[in-house]
Amino acid sequence: MLRMSLALFLVTGAGVASAAPLTADNAARLLVPHRAVYDLKLKNASDRSGIEGMFGRMVYEFTGSACTGFTTNFRLVTKINTGEDTRVSDQQTKTFEDLAAGKFHFETKSFTDEQLDKTVTGDASEGKDGVKVELGSAGGREVELPTSAFPTTHMLDIIEQAKQNKRIFETRVFDGSENGDQSLLTSTIIGKSETPEKGDADAAAAGDFAKAPYWPVTIAYFNDGATGDPTPVYNMSFKLYENGITRDLTMDYGDFSLTGSLVKLELLKKQQDPCPVVPQ
Repeated sequence: MLRMSLALFLVTGAGVASAAPLTADNAARLLVPHRAVYDLKLKNASDRSGIEGMFGRMVYEFTGSACTGFTTNFRLVTKINTGEDTRVSDQQTKTFEDLAAGKFHFETKSFTDEQLDKTVTGDASEGKDGVKVELGSAGGREVELPTSAFPTTHMLDIIEQAKQNKRIFETRVFDGSENGDQSLLTSTIIGKSETPEKGDADAAAAGDFAKAPYWPVTIAYFNDGATGDPTPVYNMSFKLYENGITRDLTMDYGDFSLTGSLVKLELLKKQQDPCPVVPQ
């Protein structure tokens, strides 16, 4: 599930789970390169959202390995109808996460009607006292943040919690979204394992993994400094397979929400330098 400003989507494909204990390293070694395509449509919108119609497409490409790091290329294009006019939003994001070194690089370009609105680039690294972010798009400005998980690490943590039958998981996440200068608190609810129902078209799009069991997962994101009973700035629900594939998305922004259906899943060729096997 990778939260990319307008949408969180951190999807990882993997092979069949092994009998080895699901440590973070073991889980990361299961991840395989892939490209997933999702069709988006408006689920609901409040009057104050100013949205009468919305649809789009999201493409997520994931490559790399546990020993060399993981690269994601993400693109989200939506067409929004306000009743008075329409506009096309196009967000393009590339990230690289080195799990072993605790480093994360991010680049995002946002366009409206083919005109560049904003560019955000930066590098983040884990330290003893938290996460240090250097924003290349802001003249090298540095930001110190509390200890936070990067996106792929966060997904691996969720998978591990699900495997251990733990239903609630809270942590702080940094993914470089928005202006790249803040992390968010997250609360994750993991449901019991389920099996796809017969005739589930979204499951069929998962190809070889169509009949695999999954966990229903919901993640709520909160800003720092919220008092009382805080309201999430964003919620995302999805079906998470044991192999890491994510489908059947619902992205709730408060004033409006979108659904995302998996329409194509392509497994990409693995790189030629696989990680050395670690004895169990």
